[in-house]
Amino acid sequence: MGYMKFCASALSVIESEAQAIFNLTNRVDENFANACSLIMQCKGRVIVTGMGKSGHIARKIAATLSSTGTPSFYVHPAEASHGDLGMITHLDVVLALSNSGTTPELIMLLPVLKRQNIPLISFTGNPSSILAKASDITIDLSIEQEACPLGLAPTTSTTVALVMGDALAIALLEERGFSADDFALSHPGGHLGKQLLLTVDEIWHDNEGLPMVYKESIIAEALIEVTSKKLGMTCVIDKNGELVGVYTDGDVRRTLTQHIDINTTQIQEVMTADCLCISPGTLAKEALAIMQKFNITSLVVVKDKKPCAVVHMHDLLNAGMI
Repeated sequence: MGYMKFCASALSVIESEAQAIFNLTNRVDENFANACSLIMQCKGRVIVTGMGKSGHIARKIAATLSSTGTPSFYVHPAEASHGDLGMITHLDVVLALSNSGTTPELIMLLPVLKRQNIPLISFTGNPSSILAKASDITIDLSIEQEACPLGLAPTTSTTVALVMGDALAIALLEERGFSADDFALSHPGGHLGKQLLLTVDEIWHDNEGLPMVYKESIIAEALIEVTSKKLGMTCVIDKNGELVGVYTDGDVRRTLTQHIDINTTQIQEVMTADCLCISPGTLAKEALAIMQKFNITSLVVVKDKKPCAVVHMHDLLNAGMI
């Protein structure tokens, strides 16, 4: 019985909030478009503010705006009246969230914003409130009821505010022509940032870590180089230092099955001559794609026909590319 009751309660909340979100389609109107236009014209930042649960939503909206091409940050309304108003300039736009539209900490800010002629957009569930009337643009987020059966805990009201914030951010993103590359620049530590920004230069093995032997070297010498550099391969070069091939773990296994004398046979006789190479500056994701396509674990980085580094699959793994 408890199981069914829990599930029924949860489904009721989900259905109630889903309906409220659907009802937002009727609120995407001229006011919404005007809010987008006002923000697009803003030469400063979008300052998002709200108290309590609305404050938590405001923080998230500010973060979403910032990460999608609209510089923004959150200002706590109570702190604003104690000095943080200095963070807001006449070049900014303020987005205030209050379901009631009567939050005292927000109302206290209205005269100052008006005096400095700072544009105000409000998300409120009460279009007739003090906040709504003081706003340049009001987006009506009124709901029929909270999902909370007591009608007290902000639930549906905060959900619709969050969704409308997302709608605003994405509308602005598309208008700005904000791209995946732009997104990566503000998320260099995330997976997408690494996918779009990380180059092999940042993870390769070069200088003393680069395995290399001359083509006239005997196989035994090449095996020592492969083992000491721990990359499962070695580059093979000619007298001019230009790459002529590679000798990999796979080549080693083939050599051993052919009963070749490793102490007399030169590496050029058993190496892989037509090896895949990449250039410095190659994106790590491109190097990974090549390795996966050809089922290899390393790539030689070549500059002016000479090997300058090696990138191994483990390097990509450690960098979070896999």
